[in-house]
Amino acid sequence: SLWFNHLLLPGSQISCFPPTNFTGKQSAYVDTACWDSLLHHGLDTEGHAVTKSLWALRVFPYSLLVVGVLMYLPSLLWRYAAAPSLRSDLLFVMDELDKSYNRSVRLVQHMRKVQQDSAEPERFWEEYESFEFPLLERYLICKQHTHSLTFIFMLRNLLLLVLLAATCLYLIFLHLNIAFQDEFSCSIKTGLLQVEPHIPLLIPCKLAFFFIFQLLSLTVGGVYVLLLPVVIYNALQLCQWDKGLLSVYEMLPAFDLLSRKMLTCPLNDLNLLLLFLRANISQVTSFSRLNAVSALKEAAPNQGDIDTVVDFMTLLAGLETTKPKH
Repeated sequence: SLWFNHLLLPGSQISCFPPTNFTGKQSAYVDTACWDSLLHHGLDTEGHAVTKSLWALRVFPYSLLVVGVLMYLPSLLWRYAAAPSLRSDLLFVMDELDKSYNRSVRLVQHMRKVQQDSAEPERFWEEYESFEFPLLERYLICKQHTHSLTFIFMLRNLLLLVLLAATCLYLIFLHLNIAFQDEFSCSIKTGLLQVEPHIPLLIPCKLAFFFIFQLLSLTVGGVYVLLLPVVIYNALQLCQWDKGLLSVYEMLPAFDLLSRKMLTCPLNDLNLLLLFLRANISQVTSFSRLNAVSALKEAAPNQGDIDTVVDFMTLLAGLETTKPKH
């Protein structure tokens, strides 16, 4: 707002130093004329007259507005093209993971009860280990063969990279050309004033808001430079599978999506779904419990007592690991 106040208030953008015999109206005209032209008249190293435009300083605040609007475009693309579908996929997968966990616990409680009344307990454990989750696994396999969300995700990150890099190059160009040009020599000898002898050829002027330009440009440039590796890192997350999340669920019976299915290129919608599922893992209540049981195995003094899916599930169901030993 301070920058735009400088632009909108007359006479506050520039301070020129006309001769002392100029009246107040003449001094105001000098400020207005020099601000409208923003041309620096000087000499090069060989003594030749050169003219340098400083208009980039005048349009700089408007260019920041344009950059702000352009930076919002990737967000709009993601919000309307991918977010609704991704949200529905996440809700379905999180719900099914919790349901798979609850069904597994109820199953092992039921089979433990049946085992107590059975003369052949091993048969029940074999049935337990053949228990599967066809809906969830087939859905995840189906997402592995789609790439629409991944395409939009990569396109969004590519747009962000291009916009960030273009803005940084634009700011570098400004600093290389006018970073230290807070003072310039202005000429108002145009039109009828060319024949006026009392008007000097050049009038020194100073930009009153130049410090704001430097502060804003350095701040914006610094933030965007820091964002560049963040965007690159975010895009590279899809180049490898996030196996840590689903590996916890492999303790559930017949949930072996990692060992049987995740062998293709990771650039697909399933990996993207896992990436966002990891970011929202606090919403999956079953994950914390399965993760805790997984930690029990690592901390158990005799890890042979917790070495199978059945052992894990009996712990989750609040029972002892009483699977018959062969």
